[in-house]
Amino acid sequence: MKAIWNLLYKVFGLARRILKVMSTRLFIILAALALELVWLVWVILILNEESIYVTYFLTFVAIITVFRLINQDLNPGYKLMWTFCILVFPVVGIILYAVLGHSRLAHKFRLAYDKVLIENKDIFKKDHFWEEYLEKENPGVAGQCRYLRQYAHAPLYSNTQTEYFSVGEDWFAKYLEELKKAEHYIFMEYFIIGEGYMWDSILEVLKEKAAEGVEVRLVYDDLGCVNTLPAQYYKTLQSYGIRCAAFNQFRPVLNVVMNNRDHRKITVIDGHTAFTGGINLADEYINKKMRFGHWKDSGVWIHGDAVWTFTVMFLQMWSVITGAACEFDKYRPHMYHMGEFQADGLVQPYGDSPMDSETVGASVYLNMINYAKRYLYIFTPYLIPDNETLTALCQAAKRGVDVRIVTPAIPDKKSVFLLTQAYYEPLMESGVKIYQYLPGFIHSKSFVCDDEMATCGTFNVDYRSLYLHFECGVFFYKNSSVLQIKEDALNTFEVSEKMTLDWVRSRPLAVRFAQSVLRLFAPML
Repeated sequence: MKAIWNLLYKVFGLARRILKVMSTRLFIILAALALELVWLVWVILILNEESIYVTYFLTFVAIITVFRLINQDLNPGYKLMWTFCILVFPVVGIILYAVLGHSRLAHKFRLAYDKVLIENKDIFKKDHFWEEYLEKENPGVAGQCRYLRQYAHAPLYSNTQTEYFSVGEDWFAKYLEELKKAEHYIFMEYFIIGEGYMWDSILEVLKEKAAEGVEVRLVYDDLGCVNTLPAQYYKTLQSYGIRCAAFNQFRPVLNVVMNNRDHRKITVIDGHTAFTGGINLADEYINKKMRFGHWKDSGVWIHGDAVWTFTVMFLQMWSVITGAACEFDKYRPHMYHMGEFQADGLVQPYGDSPMDSETVGASVYLNMINYAKRYLYIFTPYLIPDNETLTALCQAAKRGVDVRIVTPAIPDKKSVFLLTQAYYEPLMESGVKIYQYLPGFIHSKSFVCDDEMATCGTFNVDYRSLYLHFECGVFFYKNSSVLQIKEDALNTFEVSEKMTLDWVRSRPLAVRFAQSVLRLFAPML
């Protein structure tokens, strides 16, 4: 009898957990999307059986779609994946491509975004002093900085202090400290906000500041928060006096828009202080909640003239989402800070978007890989490089650069983890050293090379970050953060496992076959 009661208890426990999952907003939306997709496929298949002309039509559409696809200025791996899907599975492939295959947002959003950029194209000073200085000192780095100014509208700054934080807990302590100092405004833009200790602590400060008359604005990505915040949470924040907007609200309707997300993490305080990096505002990022072992993340604090780029980035996004006009002048760095800022090397914040064909994040990474002469250390939670990045990493190692990459030992997404490991073999065969972070999950996104330059931000080494999402980062040259990132890398290698070719090649045949299939669909993951 006791065994029966134990079995019933387990069954009821499992049923409760299933019902809990099924009642979440994410499950309901995904179920609705799946039903829509199944219905569309079913209707087309029925029509296909009823008339040979439908078959001809589908074949014609598939061929035209593929011809249009291969003539677009897209990554070759992206083209290959969709060409395969469309030609092998025409019905499902065409529908999925219509919904997920575009690396551009909806036409209405694109028009609004372009309008804001055009209206504010002269917002940054045409001062190239530091680029000219770099041309004499280091032409290779000067080229990187010139590229960011010309193609990402991201100026290069001195008069800026920075501090790098190797774990979320230390970053959060500094973050709260600076939030409490705010006297005029706070701007925040985040992919994920999750209810819990971290967000409750931040929200308490934001409510106090709003009550004091400080202007508080917040943008969060609706899909990023679909499982962490209640629906229409922005209305709750608005009731506290916080001006809030949800980016690209996620609805249970098949559409192109849901494929592009705002993956940025930005906070600007009074124009002179900013934060960015990989850290979202949820408890796992500061290890208040243990999900995948120890969560290692990194972030940077910026104080000085370079904050201006993040202020502009936020205001432009706010204007696109809300339709409000950009008012820049009252938010400039020296509006609430008298005198000069302290200098600490050169700093260049930059952003990227899916609104154009310029892949800024990928280009910054490629430039650093190709520039490296002695060493290149990389942190990334997902290692899903396109062919250009994979080739560049292999060539760097072959020419004698000490290339080391740290990925997680405990995954947050098992399929993506399996795909990440699929790239170990070609990299290690070329001399790249791969490490897995043994304490748990590493979410940091940073590159550092040759004690000279580094970047830290929100860009993962995968297709989604580099081609489909709004992202941001900071490029450092001869700045204190460069050596701080290097020190963090050296310490992290000590607690990580160095992977071997023997381990990779000894994996079961079924696993290696699954990885081969996943590599074909890498641009979608």
